[in-house]
Amino acid sequence: MSDGVYDLPEEPRRSRRTPGQRPRALLPTIATLIVLLILFSVFTDVWTQRLWYRSVDLSSVFSTVLGTRVLLFVVVGLLMAAAVVTNVVIAYRTRPRVALAPSPSPGFERYGELLQQRGKLAVAVLGALMLIFGGSAASGEWKVFLAWRNRTPFGVNDQHFNMDIAFFVFDYPWLRVLLGFGYSIVLLSLVAAIITHYLYGGFRPSAKGQKASGAAQVQFSVLLGLLVLLKAFSYWLDRYGLTTSDSRLFTGISYTGDNAVLPSKEILAVIALLCAGLFFANVVRKTWLLPGVGTVVLVLSAVLLGALWPAALQQLRVRPSEPIREAAYITKNIEATRQAYGLEKTEVVNYAAKTTTATPSELEADAGVLPGIRLIDPSVVGPTFEQLQQVRGFYSFPSDLDVDRYKIGNEVRDTVIAVREVQVDRLPPGQRNWNNDHTVYTHGYGVVAANGNQRSPDGTPVFSSKDLPPTGDLGKYEPRIYFGEQSPDYSIVGAPEGAPPVELDTPEGKNGGDPTLNTYEGKGGVEIGSFGNRLLYATKFRDANILLSGRVNEASKILYDRNPRERVEKAAPWLTPDGDPYPAVVDGQVVWIVDGYTTSANYPYSQKVALDDSTRDTTTGRGAIATQPSEEINYIRNSVKAVVNAYDGSVELYAWDENDPLLKTWMKAFPGTVKPRADISPALMSHLRYPEDIFKVQRDMLAKYHVRDAGTWYQNSDLWRVPADPTGTGTADSPVQNQPPFYLSLRMPGQETPKFSLTSVYVPNAERENLTAFMAVDAEASSPDYGKFRILRLPGNVQIPGPGQVYNKFQTDEGIRSALLPINQPTSGARAQYGNLLTLPLGGGLLYVQPVYSVRTSGPGSYPVLRYVLVSFGERVAFGSTLSEALTKVFNTSVGNDPDPDPNPNEPTPPPANQTIKQALADADKAFADADAALRRGDLNGYQANIKKAQAAVARAIAAGAQVPNNPTPTPTPTGTPPTPTNPPSSPTG
Repeated sequence: MSDGVYDLPEEPRRSRRTPGQRPRALLPTIATLIVLLILFSVFTDVWTQRLWYRSVDLSSVFSTVLGTRVLLFVVVGLLMAAAVVTNVVIAYRTRPRVALAPSPSPGFERYGELLQQRGKLAVAVLGALMLIFGGSAASGEWKVFLAWRNRTPFGVNDQHFNMDIAFFVFDYPWLRVLLGFGYSIVLLSLVAAIITHYLYGGFRPSAKGQKASGAAQVQFSVLLGLLVLLKAFSYWLDRYGLTTSDSRLFTGISYTGDNAVLPSKEILAVIALLCAGLFFANVVRKTWLLPGVGTVVLVLSAVLLGALWPAALQQLRVRPSEPIREAAYITKNIEATRQAYGLEKTEVVNYAAKTTTATPSELEADAGVLPGIRLIDPSVVGPTFEQLQQVRGFYSFPSDLDVDRYKIGNEVRDTVIAVREVQVDRLPPGQRNWNNDHTVYTHGYGVVAANGNQRSPDGTPVFSSKDLPPTGDLGKYEPRIYFGEQSPDYSIVGAPEGAPPVELDTPEGKNGGDPTLNTYEGKGGVEIGSFGNRLLYATKFRDANILLSGRVNEASKILYDRNPRERVEKAAPWLTPDGDPYPAVVDGQVVWIVDGYTTSANYPYSQKVALDDSTRDTTTGRGAIATQPSEEINYIRNSVKAVVNAYDGSVELYAWDENDPLLKTWMKAFPGTVKPRADISPALMSHLRYPEDIFKVQRDMLAKYHVRDAGTWYQNSDLWRVPADPTGTGTADSPVQNQPPFYLSLRMPGQETPKFSLTSVYVPNAERENLTAFMAVDAEASSPDYGKFRILRLPGNVQIPGPGQVYNKFQTDEGIRSALLPINQPTSGARAQYGNLLTLPLGGGLLYVQPVYSVRTSGPGSYPVLRYVLVSFGERVAFGSTLSEALTKVFNTSVGNDPDPDPNPNEPTPPPANQTIKQALADADKAFADADAALRRGDLNGYQANIKKAQAAVARAIAAGAQVPNNPTPTPTPTGTPPTPTNPPSSPTG
C-alpha cells in the first residue's frame, strides 16, 4: 500500500504478441482516422458556410455568429472543464493516507490504481469531455447572448416591477442561461469530487462512524453551499419569470401570484441564502447538523410557502370571488397583449348587416368594389396554370399560387401569379443522370400571371403574362429563375468565355426548332473552379461527381440553398420568415418577397400562443407554404421586408418596423446588414403587402382580445373563433383546419375608395356557425392606413349566416344543384370543385361570393375551369356564369359594370333552359330516387334499370339544349324548382 492506496501486484508483461493479437498501433490509428474525419467534416461545414455568406456579401453575419459561438464555447467550456478538473485534483491531493473503510468491491481499488498510474491522461480526457459538453451547450445560446449584449430599451415599463421591458426580453433570458450553466458546473464538480473521494477512500457512506474525511467534508460543504446559493438566486429570479408564466386564466401575475407566490419566492430566497451560509460555515465547524437542519427547513418551506400557501389562497380567497380578485390583473393582461401583438389601434364598429336586398343607391355607391372581387382562386387554379402554361413536363407551378397587384393600363388589378420553375424529378427516367440533373436543367423560366377577376369563355384564366418567351402586360424582365421554391438542391453553372453553353434555357427557340441554351452570368453562387473547393463541396453533398466531372471547370459556380425562405433564414438567422414567400416583377427583375418577424416569449403579461398552431389553416404545409416552428411567443412584429433576386440569389433586408426594439437590437449586433426603410424603391413598395402569418396570429388574439372589459373577458360571453374552412376536408384524426385569410380589394365602411386588404371572419365560440364579425386590415404598403385593423361587429339579435352555413345553402339550393347535376353525373367524368368563399361588405350588408369549377375526375391533363359564380346576400342565393349575372339575380337589378367582362363578346351566350330541359332533369331526379330505393331493398336489377333511365333523361336534357339556336355547348339551367334527388352523386368537394 502506498499513500493510502491499496497496491495490487502487477501482471508480468508479455514479451511478444500472442497469435491472433492485433498490433497495438491499429486501434490508435483507427481512432485517429475517425477523429480526423470528424474534424474534416466540421471544417467542411464551416468553410462552405463561409463561402456561401461571401457569395451574398454577408460575411459579417458569418463572422459574428461564428465568433460568438467560439467565444461562448471557449469561455463556458473552459470554465466547466477547469471547475471539474480542479475539484478532481483537490479531491485526489487531499485523499486520506488510510481509507476510511475498505471498498465494498475490489474493482474500485483497481480503478483507483489505474487513475493513479495514468492520472494526467485521465484528467486530460475528463477536461476535454467537459470542454466539449459545456462549450457545445453554450455555443447554442449565441442568440440569447447577442440579444443581451446589444439590448435596446423599449421605453415602456412593465406593470408590476416598473422595469423597462428590455430587462424581461433581453436580460432575464440571459440570466436564466447563466444560472443553468452555474447549476451544471457545480453539480458536475460535486459528482466528480464524490467519485474521486470514494475511489481513494475519503468518502464511505457505508462506513461506521466517520463517513467522510475532513477534506472531503470541506469540499462537499463548499460545493453544496454554492448549489444552494444558486438556488437562492433562482428563487429571486423566479419573481420576474412570473410575469410570463401561464396561470389558469392568462399569462402573467395573477392575484395568487401577487399575494402568495411572489412573497414566498422572496422568503425562500432568504432561507436559501441562510442555508448556503450554514454549508459554508460547515467548512470550519465540520458538523452536518446545522446544514442538515437548514436543508430540511428549506425543503419544508418550499412545500409550505411555495405550494400549500398559494393553493390555499387560490381555493379559499380567490375562487369564491375570482372575477373581482382577478379583474385588475386581467386588465394588465389585456393591455399588454394588445401592445405586444400590435393591436392597440384596432377599430371595432357596429355593423347592421342588413339581411334584405340592397337599394339601388347603396349598390351604386359600392359599384367600385365589384372589380376587386377575385374569382380566380389561387389554391385551385394551380393545375390550370400547369396544364396551360407548363410547356414541358420538367416545369412546374406550386399547388397554391400567390395574389399580388399590378398596374395594367390605367388600373391596378388583383393578380394571381406564379413562377415557372424547373423540377428535375419530373424528367423522364431516360433523361435522369448527373449531368442533366445538375448542369443542364438548372433554372426555370418566366412568370405566369392571370387577372383575378376575369375568365375566358371556356372558364380558364385570362393571362396577363404567359408563354415562352414571356409575353403580356408585365413588361420586359429577366425571365431566368435560378432561385425559387422548387429549385434543385444544387446546380453547377458557368463556363469559360467562348465555351459552348449547356444549360437549357427554353425548350425551343423563338420561332420553334432546337432548344436554346444559356450560360449563367449572374453574380450569385460559390466559385468551385479550384480543386480545394471542389473537394469541399463533393464532401458536403456526398457526391464524387463534383470532383470528377468534366462539366466542372475553372469558371464554374455552385448554386445551393436556393429556396428564398431558407436564404433569408441564413442571411438573418434572428428572423422568423413568413411561411409564404411570393414572387413579383420589380424593375425588370423577378424577385421573391419574404416577410420577416421578430418574436419573443418574454413580454410581461402578454398572452402566449403557439406559433405553429396560431398560423395553421387549410393552406399551411401544402405546396410551398411552410409551417411555422412549434414555439411559444407573446410578442411579434413584421420588422423586415426581405427581397431575394430569382436570378442571382442576392438577399436584401429592409427595415420595416423601425421602432421595433428587437430590430434595433439585431441591427446593432449585425451592423450594415439591414437597409433603412427609405431605401425601398417605389416599384418594390407597390408590391409589398401585409403578411399572412402575423395576420393569423393577430386574428387569433383578437378573437378574445377585442374585449377591453375585464368582466366580459372573464365571462367569455363575447368570445369569437375563426371558422373551419367550409371547402376543406377532414377526418376524425385530422379535423378541418381554419379558413385561411383572403387578399382582395374592398371598401370598408368609412373608406372612400377600395383598398387591397387581407380579410377574415369570426363566428361565436359556441357550437354555432352564424357570423359574428368581419375583419380586414389595409394591406397596401404605401397606404397611410397600412396595418390598421377594422372589425365590423354584427348584431347579436339577428341570425346572419357564417361561411359554413352559406356553403351549406349553396350545396342544398335546388337551382344550384340542378345546374351542377350534369357536371356531377357519374357518366360525365367530371365533378364540381368549390373555390374560396369570399366575404365582403357591400350595399349595407355582407356579400358572399364563391366560384365553382368543373374538373375531370380521371385521365391525364385534367385541370379545373371556372363554370359558375355563386353569391349570397342576406337570405337570397343566386348563381350565374359571370359575377355580374349572379349579382343581378340576387339583387334583382343590374349592378355596376361587369367586373369579369367576356374577352370575346362575339361568342354566343347560352340561352336559358326551356321546359323540355326542366322536365328531363325532373325525370332524372325521380329515376335517381327510385334507384336509391331499389338499392336499399337489395334489388340490383331495379337499381340498374333506374340508373339507365336517369342517364337517358340527362341525355334528353343535353339534346334539348343542343337544339337551341347558337348554343353549341349547352348548359341546362332549369328556371323552375325541380325536386331534390334523394341519392345524388357525391357532393362537390372544395
